[in-house]
Amino acid sequence: MTLYTGKKVGVSKEEKTLSYYPLFQRKMTEVPAAKLALIEKPSPVPAVPFAERNRFLQGMDKEFCQVGYGVAADGTGFVCNATYMPGVTGDMLDWWFPWHSVGSDLRYKIWDPEDHYFARANNAAYVCDPSVPVSQKTWDVDHYIMEDIGFGPSFLHLQFKRPRDFGYDESLLGTAACQSLICAIGAGDCGAAMTHKWFPYKEGVLFCSRFWIGYALHQGKIIKALPEGDSVPVEVARGLFAHNIKEFTNLAAILPEVYRKNKENF
Repeated sequence: MTLYTGKKVGVSKEEKTLSYYPLFQRKMTEVPAAKLALIEKPSPVPAVPFAERNRFLQGMDKEFCQVGYGVAADGTGFVCNATYMPGVTGDMLDWWFPWHSVGSDLRYKIWDPEDHYFARANNAAYVCDPSVPVSQKTWDVDHYIMEDIGFGPSFLHLQFKRPRDFGYDESLLGTAACQSLICAIGAGDCGAAMTHKWFPYKEGVLFCSRFWIGYALHQGKIIKALPEGDSVPVEVARGLFAHNIKEFTNLAAILPEVYRKNKENF
C-alpha cells in the first residue's frame, strides 16, 4: 500500500489567501517506520469488544490490540491507534474537532492534504456559539465529509454523540486515562462506531483511537449492522488504519501552530 502519493487535493483561490494555507503547502509529517510496518498484516489480537468499550476509557484494555487492525471473530472489523503528540494539550484537541468542521474547507485539508476534501457541520450556529463549552461542540452535531482512505474519494456521514449516548460512563471522563474524548457513528461505504480519547503523556498527550467497523445507529441505538455470517473485508480495516496513522501523525505536527494562531477564530 502506498501511503504517500505526493498529490494534494485541490484548493481554491480564496483558500490560498488564508493564514493557515502554508500548512497545506508543507510536506506531510511521515509515519514512523515501526508503525508503517503494521500495515502489512492484521493484528494477532483483536480490539476490546464494542460491548466493553468503557474498558477503553479506563485504560483497562491492555490485553487487547493497541495499534493495528483486523477482523474479529464475529465478523466486525477494528482499527486501533495510539499517537504521541508532543506539545499538544487536551484543550487544543477539544477545540480542533469542532473548529475544522466550520469555516473554510481548508481547515480539513490541512489535516491531511492528500486525502481530505471537506468536513462540514450540519449546525454551524451551535458549533460557533460561544456559550457552548468547547468540549461539547460536537455533541449531536453531524459532519458531512469527503475523504479518501485508499479506495478513492468517498462521502461519509459522521453522527457525533454525547458520550453517555454512545454508551460511555461519563464519570470516566476527566481522569488520568481519559482527559476528554469525541465519539461518533459513521455511515458510509462501511458503517463504524468511532472514539478518539486523549490524556496527558510525557511532554504532550497520548491520542488513542478505536474504530469498531460494522456498527450503525438504529432508532437511537448502536447495533451490529452486519448480516449474520458476513465479515468486514480486511482490506477495509487496513485502509482505515493506514489513513488513521497518516492523518494523526500530521495533525500532531501542525496542531500547536494552528491552535496558537486561530483559537479565537471560530
